[in-house]
Amino acid sequence: MTIQKSKTSSSKAFKKDLLVGQELEQKILKSIQKKYHTAVLIPGKFKPYDIFVPEKDLKIEVKVDYKSQETDNIIIELYMFGKPSALLSTEADYWIIHTGVENLWIKPKKILECILLNNIRVQDLLGEGDSQTKKACLIPISLFKKYVIDNNA
Repeated sequence: MTIQKSKTSSSKAFKKDLLVGQELEQKILKSIQKKYHTAVLIPGKFKPYDIFVPEKDLKIEVKVDYKSQETDNIIIELYMFGKPSALLSTEADYWIIHTGVENLWIKPKKILECILLNNIRVQDLLGEGDSQTKKACLIPISLFKKYVIDNNA
């Protein structure tokens, strides 16, 4: 069963989440630029990744999961609108997932490894601001951290 939300509330939630994500991307970019001066934020609606670091030929995706502080789970989206998304469509070498408390650096293949080796089931979830359910995995933070490269890098 799909819960319908008004387009107005979905639109407001999306815009709020977008602003939060853009602010976080800027903060992370500034942090990366301290070591890699030519790192840049990819402008516009570019889905494969958010930040490019030419010195290392690295692509970085920035995700925000504040809800993880309430649920003790990291959400990893796989499909949205019936199409592969997020983890299944990324071109990023690294993901940085900001929990509100810390930045968790992880390689997408390690996320997939975590899901597969720990039999994490795919669920249909309706996120705040979503008009349709998405297919995603909820991974306990304590388990997820076993696959993380570095915290607060």
